[in-house]
Amino acid sequence: MDLVPALEEPLRQPLKSVLGPATAKVMAEHLGLLTVGDLLHHYPRRYEERGQLTHLADLPMDEHVTVVAQVADARLHTFASAKAPRGKGQRLEVTITDGSGRLQLVFFGAGVHKPHKELLPGTRAMFAGKVSVFNRRLQLAHPAYELLRGDPEESVETWAGALIPIYPATAKLESWKIGKAIQTVLPTAREAVEPLPESLREGRGLVPLPEALLKIHRPQTKADIEDARSRLKWDEAFVLQVALARRRHADAQLPAVPRRPAPDGLLTAFDARLPFTLTDGQQRVSREIFDDLATDHPMHRLLQGEVGSGKTMVALRAMLAVVDAGGQAAMLAPTEVLAQQHHRSIVEMMGELAEGGMLGGAEQATKVVLLTGSMGAAARRHALLDLTTGEAGIVIGTHALIEDKVQFHDLGLVVVDEQHRFGVEQRDALRGKGKQPPHLLVMTATPIPRTVAMTVFGDLETSVLDQLPAGRSPIASHVVPAADKPHFLSRAWERVREEVENGHQAYVVCPRIGDEEDDPKKSAKKKSPEDEAEKRPPLAVLDVADQLTKGPLQGLRVEVLHGRMHPDDKDAVMRRFAAGETHVLVATTVIEVGVNVPNATAMVIMDADRFGVSQLHQLRGRVGRGSAPGLCLLVTEMPEASPARQRLGAVASTLDGFELSRIDLEQRREGDVLGQAQSGARTSLKVLAVIEDEEIIAEAREEATAVVAADPELSRLPALRTALDALLDEEREQYLEKG
Repeated sequence: MDLVPALEEPLRQPLKSVLGPATAKVMAEHLGLLTVGDLLHHYPRRYEERGQLTHLADLPMDEHVTVVAQVADARLHTFASAKAPRGKGQRLEVTITDGSGRLQLVFFGAGVHKPHKELLPGTRAMFAGKVSVFNRRLQLAHPAYELLRGDPEESVETWAGALIPIYPATAKLESWKIGKAIQTVLPTAREAVEPLPESLREGRGLVPLPEALLKIHRPQTKADIEDARSRLKWDEAFVLQVALARRRHADAQLPAVPRRPAPDGLLTAFDARLPFTLTDGQQRVSREIFDDLATDHPMHRLLQGEVGSGKTMVALRAMLAVVDAGGQAAMLAPTEVLAQQHHRSIVEMMGELAEGGMLGGAEQATKVVLLTGSMGAAARRHALLDLTTGEAGIVIGTHALIEDKVQFHDLGLVVVDEQHRFGVEQRDALRGKGKQPPHLLVMTATPIPRTVAMTVFGDLETSVLDQLPAGRSPIASHVVPAADKPHFLSRAWERVREEVENGHQAYVVCPRIGDEEDDPKKSAKKKSPEDEAEKRPPLAVLDVADQLTKGPLQGLRVEVLHGRMHPDDKDAVMRRFAAGETHVLVATTVIEVGVNVPNATAMVIMDADRFGVSQLHQLRGRVGRGSAPGLCLLVTEMPEASPARQRLGAVASTLDGFELSRIDLEQRREGDVLGQAQSGARTSLKVLAVIEDEEIIAEAREEATAVVAADPELSRLPALRTALDALLDEEREQYLEKG
């Protein structure tokens, strides 16, 4: 992160290679480690004490693990096989133990000789390999291993108490080989340059960076590890927050046209039409947005709110304010289904105010046009003309809005729906269509914990809508364990029938469409029965719809909806469902965002364990949108004790999206959640845990803001500038530029 010449030295150098060329190649290709500095910042995932054994009881399936354990027994078997028909085949089975559990290692053929000599009962070693199941028992096949022999000079106590760093490794490079490579370059850690301002480091009692690097790789005590981690967490949090603070500072310098709504214009006329009053939250967030729109630098605001909290209403009022002020507003939706849905609902909400230039249109009216990739040429030409002339004040579309041909008369506001589905380049291209940078409002229905918002969307101001509008109904959620209790699944289909009989409708969601080609390579491999149960393909829309029509939902009108249908067909299906002509819609996650059918009260999610927590929460938000209560049934075949079942239990137990997003984040690695915001970074988050280190992130943000306000170019902090350059290689710098 820091990187000075000694640390910038490539690991692969033709003349004086720091490491062997083969090791350097694997490190570059599989771990993304190119320089000495990268290697020093590849921190141990955890530490083993030689005196203590790893928990074999908690091994994850299908993962590459490193364990420290003792050989309990080793047996050599001979057997006959196609390759060794005379019973000359050899298999070595070694059982290792750590006090918490036992694990079988297996070696075949010529690979048995060395371990047969070395892995004698009582021997201790580190073993690395991929955990698999054979005959219902966990095993490692052909694991790599490193014997743990005490140095003759060392006392037993010192040897047993030493901390062994276990590094994030790959099948091609074991943890201990990475450890040896790091020991080779560790002396250069003394030359690491301090990115933190001295006053900050001393004020918070953090150890110097060279000391932190030495302690994290060669700790003598657990206190050493703590010291090192505290320091390195601050580095990560602070450098990232400085990058975001500089982004905010630069944005504040950009010019923008202030947009203040006319006193008796479109917005006033729209508010007068509303059949309900806005919630306190909607009014508060609208005020924040209107204050931003009135300034002469671009608004950059993230609006997050629960599914159904009325974000579209807030966004629409912001768009109307901009139209009132003589500008145009564009709303970018991630899918055609959603763009059409938004267009329909906005035109309905506005009534005659959306009929600008037409007979019967109100005096203050404007035009609301739709622009998607699948529109016919004539309709498209018409829409483009309305945008160029300024006739259309509001345009709603997919990424088709970004094409070069699309010209605006005066683009004043860009609203992006569901931020995480849009590439930054796309937002940037749309932004570039204004005469001056337009204001930007980003909406998401995926609740984002405060710290993630500070880390990922740290260059955006955040508004939160946390109350549901009056008249929204509660949603009851239940887990349906189809394998343990098949009669529960039958009952689920009865419940769907009951909802339909009461005049309501239902969704059935599946992970897959069902017309995909099977990969012959995958199906060629023979699998054990356990594997079959664990890894059967996810249930598919077309199969499930067929089974339901012929079976438990016979006689009901069932239709399918998925992403590979022609846009017109998708729209027709959605219209029939919205009109109540279809009883049950069997769909993929295309319905996840924005689909609004108040009469749909029940949802059955098949193979619910195959979806993420926030995705389940999003899907569930499609029911209970009217006055009747909603019901969401999460169907799974996973056993009761599995993490997947616990995750589903958590979703069923709360409707609080922020609580669920914390659970989600704790269960997944940060990298998944931070997604693209970390892409292009040489150092993604390694020691900083977004949920646990909330305080550090918040404090780092304050410190970073103060540092940047005092010295935006960081001219008085050259070492911090260097650290920033290392974090923000060009791709990352551009990413933030566009963000």
